[in-house]
Amino acid sequence: MSTLTAAQRRERDRAAYDAFLAACPARQLLDRIGDKWVSLLMAALSDGPMRYAELGRKVAGISEKMLTQTLRGLERDGLVTRTITPSVPVRVDYALTPLGESLGTVVRELKRWADTHMDAIAAARDAYDTRTPGA
Repeated sequence: MSTLTAAQRRERDRAAYDAFLAACPARQLLDRIGDKWVSLLMAALSDGPMRYAELGRKVAGISEKMLTQTLRGLERDGLVTRTITPSVPVRVDYALTPLGESLGTVVRELKRWADTHMDAIAAARDAYDTRTPGA
């Protein structure tokens, strides 16, 4: 039996990821990315660094609690950095990391797709609701 180095074990484990399995870390990551607040905050930050209050205004409907929790989770995942500037009042800026920027590009395109195709989706929903009683 041969012994694997840490790098070899990581590569083996990486190749074994299957997001269709509930316990897979990639599945957990997709669950996080699929969260509406995560995708909206990532799209907002893809335009550049923003302060906490700016993010709260940009992403309508997010509570302070959810904004804080979501930003902490994104920071933990290495997608967002939090920079504190000592001043009165203290200034806190959030920005995408290089890893976050790579995801931000995808999320921004998904948002753009939704904005562009919303009329077609609304028409499809109306057509479905018309032909499907009780929908």
